Amino acid sequence: MIVTADGTFTPSGRELTGPVDSVEKLDKLIRWASLTPLGAPAQIWVVGQGACELLGWIIDPGSEDDVDDMEALRNRAAQELTAVLHATLTPMLNAGWELRGDPGHVVHLSRSIGNFTSMVDVVIEPYVWTYWNKDFGWHNRVGDMGILGSPTAGTYLPDDDLPAARELGRRLAWCAQHLGVLPGPTPARTGAALVDKIKRERTRSGKGIVVTTPGSVPPLDGPPRGDLEPAVGWTRVPEADDLDNAHRLVSIDQRAAYLASAGMLELGYGQPTLLTGDKAAAAAVREKGAPFGLWRITLPAGQALSLPEKLPLPHPHMLADQPVQTWVTTVSLDALREPVADGGIGADLDDLDITEAWVYPQQGRALDKWAKILREARKAAVDTDDDATKRFLGTCYKGYIGRMVNPDMWTAKQMHHHHQPLWRASIIAHCRWRGRRVAMRIAREHGRWPVRTVTDSWVYLLAEGEDIADPSEALGKMSVEKDVVLTDTLLSAFTSAQDVHDVNLAIKAAFAEEEDD
Repeated sequence: MIVTADGTFTPSGRELTGPVDSVEKLDKLIRWASLTPLGAPAQIWVVGQGACELLGWIIDPGSEDDVDDMEALRNRAAQELTAVLHATLTPMLNAGWELRGDPGHVVHLSRSIGNFTSMVDVVIEPYVWTYWNKDFGWHNRVGDMGILGSPTAGTYLPDDDLPAARELGRRLAWCAQHLGVLPGPTPARTGAALVDKIKRERTRSGKGIVVTTPGSVPPLDGPPRGDLEPAVGWTRVPEADDLDNAHRLVSIDQRAAYLASAGMLELGYGQPTLLTGDKAAAAAVREKGAPFGLWRITLPAGQALSLPEKLPLPHPHMLADQPVQTWVTTVSLDALREPVADGGIGADLDDLDITEAWVYPQQGRALDKWAKILREARKAAVDTDDDATKRFLGTCYKGYIGRMVNPDMWTAKQMHHHHQPLWRASIIAHCRWRGRRVAMRIAREHGRWPVRTVTDSWVYLLAEGEDIADPSEALGKMSVEKDVVLTDTLLSAFTSAQDVHDVNLAIKAAFAEEEDD
């Protein structure tokens, strides 16, 4: 239900009641509406400052023009909001509601009658900005705010209350129709709600993979290394043949890369077993390939191999001048055994010298249905030119996969199973290897090599009319992200570049010009 200063509405726009001008009326409204949950507690959305004022929910933390640090302003606003809500919610608490946690931009309410507990979340739209995490923005800027959209991308709700309520209603209905869940307080939580919906259905039917335990990183040697499988970040200085007949700077990237990999990969679960020595090496030689796990291997020195000079080394832990002993996921173990032409190093298992392994007892496509629902929802958004919901879906799967690594995101007992750092590492490794395989194919077919790669995007200098993108619309295929005509000034910046810093500056300048246009 959506509450505005003019009245209350269903997501479809049907008017239910007049304005809600007291907390007592809000209590009566919630009881009368008896809303049902949908993958998350039922939601009451309060839209617009006017609706907040009627409920006495007014804060005045100051203006962003008066502070150097938006984070300080946000903290002050969040504290003020919590204090105001504590002060005004007494009538609801007296009427039998309980607060789950401190109230903020979302007020989590629950009420028990006998054995039945009813839960409702009141989401206060004008104050969503008071809650920032990595999903919602960084460094003095407000980023993407989930289902509400992004102010910087121009997909936030309209300024006026009724059009804003109408558009929010449309998005909520879209989310219910295409995902079967209500949006969570962050995009990552929406991704989690969808995983849990599928988990409940599979538990009821007894069919499909159900993961109920976290997949913490097993104890490895030495201090933690940060990301188990880092995304790649690499730049090189172009040579004369790269600049020959170069008229455009083009960035290609894998369409919904993480989503594509999440649906394809066999992911492990259960309690892993530590294998050492010959047992570890033997475990990798199974009929269906190496099982899901982590493998301690030796990466050979890059210059001891016949690798293309105009690509980064095949694994971010690899060094040019010396071997490196490190842990990798099964995805990387498999990728390194692929021929050089397919993005690997053509290694035999003996070459990689496996000394230890953590192997998982069960594996399967745990995220296949999750990825399928998101993929079909994304297609619906793309087919209807619905930029707001397409962007929202992007933040849902990226946010969820990104947060798999952090146990602090999933502290509630019923959330522990979302902590899956090895799944995330495998997805990153898979995207990295697929991108490299494409770069090798482009080199074969077009004679062009990238000058830069970051995560899943690759930057090329190309001739007029030269097309290196994939014709397919499938996820994971390469599509053009940016395409800039090189002016004489830009071309000379590449020609005179002395080091990778100069090249990065030239790329940044070229793509900034495109954004200005």
